[in-house]
Amino acid sequence: MKKLLFILLFLSAQYTFAQAEKEVEAAVEKMRVAFLAEDAAILRTLTSEGLSYGHSSGTMENQAQFLAVFESKATDYRKWDISNQSVQMHGKDLALVRHNVSIEVFEKGALNKVQLGILLVWVKEKSGWKLLARQAFRTPTA
Repeated sequence: MKKLLFILLFLSAQYTFAQAEKEVEAAVEKMRVAFLAEDAAILRTLTSEGLSYGHSSGTMENQAQFLAVFESKATDYRKWDISNQSVQMHGKDLALVRHNVSIEVFEKGALNKVQLGILLVWVKEKSGWKLLARQAFRTPTA
């Protein structure tokens, strides 16, 4: 009986983590689409008020600074392709997402193409999964 109870609890926990992982993956995809649409309202719903957003250049932004870029329409993201994504759950309310992105962004009169590695920290808040922290780094181009 104890073994059966243990197995049921174990399987229940595995299902919970698998479901949470799918929710995080959906939030990442929603963010990717919002970047391309430059939709500051959606990005606000996907980011935590305590956001720490690190760029590959070393620039750090809080949530207000991050959203201001999209509200100003100073950049035009034309491509945001994600590859090699992995999601690692830490408990039921914290997820680390690692992936590579290939970006094309038009800003300051020029089209820039960038290859980045990204680490995202997602937390589950009352209203859903929110991006708490992000750090990007440049990867070599092939």
